[in-house]
Amino acid sequence: MMMQELNNTKDGKTTLSINTETCKHQPVYFGVVNINIDERTIGSVDVWRCGICKKRFCEEKQLGIEELADLVGMPKIDPDAKWGVTVCKLQQGKYKWKLVRIKENGEIKHECLDEKIIPLRVNDFKVEDEKHWSFLIDDNINKAVEI
Repeated sequence: MMMQELNNTKDGKTTLSINTETCKHQPVYFGVVNINIDERTIGSVDVWRCGICKKRFCEEKQLGIEELADLVGMPKIDPDAKWGVTVCKLQQGKYKWKLVRIKENGEIKHECLDEKIIPLRVNDFKVEDEKHWSFLIDDNINKAVEI
């Protein structure tokens, strides 16, 4: 028997499974995603991971914005959602981006020009809109993303 097989049953399922919704999370720092324009960092998303259940949590940091974020601490995310960033192409010179919870299909609310809230269609965890785009945090941990 190999060491990796110790926690597996005969049918190949792992015997140790932790419910990420009832876990008493113990977050540890996991990594960062830098948000860049022309190789200049304008913000970042800190990624934390629970040492017990491995669920990930994210925290947005926009440079130059001194007001408190909407969510403080380890914000919750639904089990069927992933952390992502939406980017508004309409705001030349303002570089509007936002940390969001993206579900596989559906829509998210986006604060666009003049603080107007608009729905953005999501398909396969990606925003489908010619004036906006998105990327997943999980695909870019410890990387810089040019927006």
